[in-house]
Amino acid sequence: MPRILLAAFAIVLLAVPASAQTRLGTEGAYPPFNYVDDNGKVGGFDIEVGNEICRRAVLDCVWVVNEWDSIVPNLLAGNYDAILADLTITDERKQTIDFTQPYFPPDPSTYLSLATSKIDYTDMKGLRIGVQTGTVQAAWLDIILAKDNTIIKYEVVDQELADLNAGNLDVVMAESSFIAETVSGSSGTYKADGPPVPIGTGAGIGLRKADDSLRKMFDDALTAMKADGTLDRLILKFFPERGTGPFF
Repeated sequence: MPRILLAAFAIVLLAVPASAQTRLGTEGAYPPFNYVDDNGKVGGFDIEVGNEICRRAVLDCVWVVNEWDSIVPNLLAGNYDAILADLTITDERKQTIDFTQPYFPPDPSTYLSLATSKIDYTDMKGLRIGVQTGTVQAAWLDIILAKDNTIIKYEVVDQELADLNAGNLDVVMAESSFIAETVSGSSGTYKADGPPVPIGTGAGIGLRKADDSLRKMFDDALTAMKADGTLDRLILKFFPERGTGPFF
């Protein structure tokens, strides 16, 4: 559904002085990982993982919703302290920021098309492929498929879906978990299509390279959440199609 994204819109979880708070950045427009509900409250897998980390690390946290294409630059600018937004760990991103250990396992990418579409994925040429800008899927498409197809990049996925519905795109590429959620809520409008494409090594929490102490607190909390089954339970809650686990 359409959502209004407000850069650096903070949702305060605990009423404590700002200097004592840890600010967590998320996109708020990529369900079931993260979203903003009709009451303006953030929710989703990333948010519940972040809240549990804050509880275990005894941190007072606020959530900051930031548009995807500037989510890393605004971390570096100090607008928040960490990113929880299904941010795939890649060598390219490691040149700029640091990551915790993965909190979501590798999620192959795939394609989303209209249910009536018939596409030959063994010979992908002349297609209009939609993708969200700044994603690992966008980088992969630029390298692998841009020569023979038109790659159209969007700031938010709602815009991609609108163009797919309007016939301005043939397919959309994204992570399979997002596509499965979109298909399940579409009443037969969409289908997951094409072969899986493995990209990246899972999602981690993004931090500034100098924030070693905060990264250690997050890593310690994640290690404990994996050991006691909490992280597996959260993955199963939001992604039951992934099976029974364990996932790490």
